[in-house]
Amino acid sequence: MEGIITAIHGDVIEVQFERGLPNIHDALVVKKPDGAEIILEVHDHISNTAIKCITLGFTQGLKRGMEVLSTGGPLRVPICNQCLGRAFNIFGAPIDGMPPLEKYTLVPIHKKPPVLKDQVTTSGILETGIKIIDLLSPFPRGGKIGLFGGAGVGKTVLLMEFIYKIAKGYSGISIFCGVGERMREGHELWKEMQRQGIINNALLVFGQMCESPGIRFRTPLTALSFAEFLRDEMKKDILFLMDNVYRFVQAGNEVSVLLGRLSSRVGYQPTLLSELAEVEERLVSTKNGTITSVQAIYVPADDITDPAVANVFPHLDTTVVLSREIAAKGLYPAIDPLLSTSKFLSPEDLGERHYEVSRKVKEHLSRYKELLDIISMLGIEELSQADRLIVKRARRLERFLTQPFFLTEEFTGRKGRHVPLDKTLEGCEMILSDRLADVPEEAFFMIGDVGEIR
Repeated sequence: MEGIITAIHGDVIEVQFERGLPNIHDALVVKKPDGAEIILEVHDHISNTAIKCITLGFTQGLKRGMEVLSTGGPLRVPICNQCLGRAFNIFGAPIDGMPPLEKYTLVPIHKKPPVLKDQVTTSGILETGIKIIDLLSPFPRGGKIGLFGGAGVGKTVLLMEFIYKIAKGYSGISIFCGVGERMREGHELWKEMQRQGIINNALLVFGQMCESPGIRFRTPLTALSFAEFLRDEMKKDILFLMDNVYRFVQAGNEVSVLLGRLSSRVGYQPTLLSELAEVEERLVSTKNGTITSVQAIYVPADDITDPAVANVFPHLDTTVVLSREIAAKGLYPAIDPLLSTSKFLSPEDLGERHYEVSRKVKEHLSRYKELLDIISMLGIEELSQADRLIVKRARRLERFLTQPFFLTEEFTGRKGRHVPLDKTLEGCEMILSDRLADVPEEAFFMIGDVGEIR
């Protein structure tokens, strides 16, 4: 099927077809005079003979009257067993300077999620070795986890630490999907994974910040195609990391505006809910393998009620909220213990001991937060004996829940720590029962388990 370009509006291209129209989401190819190819994706049928497409790339060198060829289906990416340890772009082409894949299968990026009877529910807790997460917002195996935070509070560092833990602790496979983030960060991640020797257990897919909105909008679908192949064909358990969901929503917004759709609430695209669901509903576990997904979500202007952020919440099992206030105190990871939570925080899922400890820790930290105003105005001496005890414990707990990461060793000079859940619970119980009341609170800062104090 052949067509002719009739108009170019930035990243939107109108194409005229005389004999029938390609389907929505079909990929079209345009050859530039220099031999390079540009791929278009069909988004609108505007008449019996005309369509609107979004370009997956830059439109320099295109002009009216150029020939467009239909590929007869959606964009397909090459996938094979040898794709691990590699970095790809949205088209499945390597960007790590190594040769292209051989003996591959072409997989369409648009797919329906597995039917209900083939899906399996989340089972068990995935221990991360990060104290505050294992204690207050445990990760379900095969569930969805969201990391919420403004700019520069440590979302990407936390994601990189998870990749390290999964590769070292579980020998699991990680797929990292970088959507609209800085390429510098992607390069650092790639180099760091090579340095730590975990690159062969990972696969990276990037749609950089400088790419056209069409590419950033479709990057998650390419990464999902890799994840589904590894889950269904290679029967692997996958950790799927996405950085950043907000940039995906932003790209969808740009595409929507370019296509001339009317904006909805706060200027976002009217199709925001369905676009998010298209990605989230494919991140499921089947009988073949599990997909545990960890998604970083940038919070614009630290406003957690922003529609782009609020619409991600219903899809998640666990939410980890990073706070600028806590980062300003120098407590890392800067996770807000009171806002972070998990659907699995119950005695049935975690056991009585874990549930009780997490409840008491939250109670102490919550009461300490209430008392902060009184302390700053009148001083700690004005508090009752019971409240003074709570403040003393809460300050120790705050410091005990900090932890040095393996991936920040060379910046901080502190050796990374992996703390088993048992040791975390034991440490919190000792602080709550005042068995460590004689130890100065500084001794709890940036350590692993309480054994280090002794």
